[in-house]
Amino acid sequence: MLQRFTPVDIDAVAALLHGGGVLAYPTEAVFGLGCDPHDRTAFERLFELKQRPPTQGVLLIAADFAQVERYIALDAVPAEIMQQVRASWPGPNTWIFPRSPEVPGWIAGAHSGIALRVTAHPPAAALCRAFGGALVSTSANVHGQPPARTLKAVETFFGHSLDGVLDAPVGGHANPTVIRDALSGNIVRS
Repeated sequence: MLQRFTPVDIDAVAALLHGGGVLAYPTEAVFGLGCDPHDRTAFERLFELKQRPPTQGVLLIAADFAQVERYIALDAVPAEIMQQVRASWPGPNTWIFPRSPEVPGWIAGAHSGIALRVTAHPPAAALCRAFGGALVSTSANVHGQPPARTLKAVETFFGHSLDGVLDAPVGGHANPTVIRDALSGNIVRS
């Protein structure tokens, strides 16, 4: 049986992540897989579990702008664009920014930017607050399969391979968040 944590256990979940754990947790529409973005071993394990090519990047999810600000090359983003992006957060909006040197290379894969979201989904935001920073967020599924929307689906995909799951509801969105390029406004994933 996969180790389940409830929102009451959020500090234990954060400790698991700080200790190199890989966790499934609810997001706006699906369960995500997460780990400490600065822990390369945990990140590589997450990609191995997903069977995802390392050239594909992942996004980082956060509870507030302060948790993602350091990852953005702010001097490359016009103030009016940053104002529009920040007005969309917290919320189900993922934006790709020019990345700062703070972004570990393995997070972005072969991409030059970094995808970031400040979530309004309470369990995911609480997890980021307890962790004290942004987390890796990628759909909880084997690469190429539909994302997990239930704990049962997470267990079907990963069995006992994960270190745990945050047992809380996913949000009410029908689809994963739209991803847009912050500078051009172009939709990368709808």
